[in-house]
Amino acid sequence: MALAKPPYRADVVGSFLRPDSIKAARKARAEQSGMDADDLRAIEDEAIRDVIRMQEDAGLKAVTDGEFRRAWWHFDFMGMLNGLDIIQREGGGIQFHGVATKADVPVITNRLSFPADHPMLEHFKFVATHTKVTPKISIPGPSAIHFRIAEDDIAVQDYKHDAEAYFEDITATYKAAVRAFYDAGCRYLQMDDIFFAYLCDPKIRAERKAKGEDPDWLIGRYAKMMHDAIADRPEDMLIGMHMCRGNFKSTWVAEGAYDPAADAIFNQTDVDIYFMEYDTERAGGLEPLRLLPKGKKRVMPGFITTKVADLEEVDDLKRKFDAASKYADIEQLGIAPQCGFASTEEGNSITMDDQRRKLDLVVKTAEAIWGHV
Repeated sequence: MALAKPPYRADVVGSFLRPDSIKAARKARAEQSGMDADDLRAIEDEAIRDVIRMQEDAGLKAVTDGEFRRAWWHFDFMGMLNGLDIIQREGGGIQFHGVATKADVPVITNRLSFPADHPMLEHFKFVATHTKVTPKISIPGPSAIHFRIAEDDIAVQDYKHDAEAYFEDITATYKAAVRAFYDAGCRYLQMDDIFFAYLCDPKIRAERKAKGEDPDWLIGRYAKMMHDAIADRPEDMLIGMHMCRGNFKSTWVAEGAYDPAADAIFNQTDVDIYFMEYDTERAGGLEPLRLLPKGKKRVMPGFITTKVADLEEVDDLKRKFDAASKYADIEQLGIAPQCGFASTEEGNSITMDDQRRKLDLVVKTAEAIWGHV
């Protein structure tokens, strides 16, 4: 029987808790304790085969590698681009509520471009080879480069003096990435473009204004980057976009409803599927869903949290979908967790068993509402 194509009613953002085998191997590699690159890769391969089976056994029709070969959801991909490096700098960590990340900092050393041998192309191919369902890979969206890199960390003078040249090179880099992933066999590519949600936070908006940037203009420019990067994708390639307000050790950064960005998100990016954090009041109300255009586009409201172990009730989730359907057609909705389970290798404060129960709940909810995944 032919495999149904995405979009599906049940889906995941992409990252999963790292197993002890990978944690130990990475520690040994960092400490130069006889763990070479081939040894580490073999351990990652086995763990990825296991996490693929876990997703398939839960009933999901799209699976990822759990981001097991990465330390970060975004910096690994970015650091593998031409012209961009990740360095360590004291005090360079990202501040979350009550905790900061390790001090990795992205810097631009030369003009940006996408290398033909970007390692994540092979990461995708490994998943495609080892799954019976649809392979998916999540990469950071184009806004991650602009939002995360400080002007002082840009060595290319053209980028400092000509903002459009900078945006155009980011766009061209991602356009090449989309084509390369397609050529590698990818038909379902997800871009984590969380900074749309960040720019809905009053505090972050004020910070950007203090830097001389108009946050509303920035939202529009980020939408144009996404639109232009994916505009030439083949008809059989689906693009998803995930938005959240930060996810590190079960903590967060931003808050604020989607209203300032909703029109840009839904009507200016030309994305097919929207994964939207909706597990707490920090995400605001469901009203922005009214701007979702009628048709084939789909929203996956993240009513199921990955930050805590408490398991949501199916009846409560059904009520939330009843509320969401007042603003968007229920046939244009699906269910996914609000974020990944481990946006960085440290992971959220839940257990492997908690994680599996959440996946089971995603599938159970989809079956209860739509009758299938």
